[in-house]
Amino acid sequence: MTEAKPVIVFDSGVGGLSVHRAIRERLPDLPVLYVADDAAFPYGDWEEGALVDHVVALMADLVAAHDPAAVVIACNTASTLVLPPLRARFDIPFVGTVPAVKPAAERTRTGVIAVLATPGTMRRDYTRELIRTYAKDCHVRLVGAPDLAAIAEAHMRGEPVDEAAVRAQIEPCFIEVDGARTDIVVLGCTHYPFLRTIFERVAPWPVTWIDPAAAIARRLEAVLGAGREGGTAPSFAVFTSGRRPPPRLERVLARLGLPVGNLTGAARTPK
Repeated sequence: MTEAKPVIVFDSGVGGLSVHRAIRERLPDLPVLYVADDAAFPYGDWEEGALVDHVVALMADLVAAHDPAAVVIACNTASTLVLPPLRARFDIPFVGTVPAVKPAAERTRTGVIAVLATPGTMRRDYTRELIRTYAKDCHVRLVGAPDLAAIAEAHMRGEPVDEAAVRAQIEPCFIEVDGARTDIVVLGCTHYPFLRTIFERVAPWPVTWIDPAAAIARRLEAVLGAGREGGTAPSFAVFTSGRRPPPRLERVLARLGLPVGNLTGAARTPK
């Protein structure tokens, strides 16, 4: 059988595994190279121009090494900034991840929604343009959480979570406007679905939490088209730092069908 080209799923850390999980559910035979750019985590601390240069250069190495059928940028902070230069540089499809403002505006009953994301995503003009386009009739609270992505990374490594700290990060999402309360919170970072159970436990009141992962998987399926090849290409995960993940995270990756690969130059190959 002809070996199918892989799809690269790319994030600053392991948050993009929430997107990979949805892709795996929809396209179970798709070969995936999951790239965690942990050497550069967190992206929110980067100056914008430097981050664009870094991601484009890293992507050039990955595309040259793996010839992917498509790339999923499973990171809101990166997607709101680097998609245009990536699409201009490479002749392959790029699927981005942006805050799910449109479905939130369509589903809210109170007209009060919140977007919970990294400060970097909150600063982007792209995020505000989404609100102007799709949620102009809603009251939208933008909440930049500086620590949640790192908390989620630690949680995925098996470290304990300070639930009081999580509550402090999400509390600004919960507001009342003219007697109407927040009823939907958009998860504007791919790390956040891994904290959802904790969010539900510490939230001041119940809300709908919108995770865009399933929509990203549907978009990837449409981009790849019905004629894509099946094949035997392996799926695996790589970490740009070269450090091996802790045992708990490595077990999570194994359950997701992503054994950790070995470093070979600018990219990795499976064991």
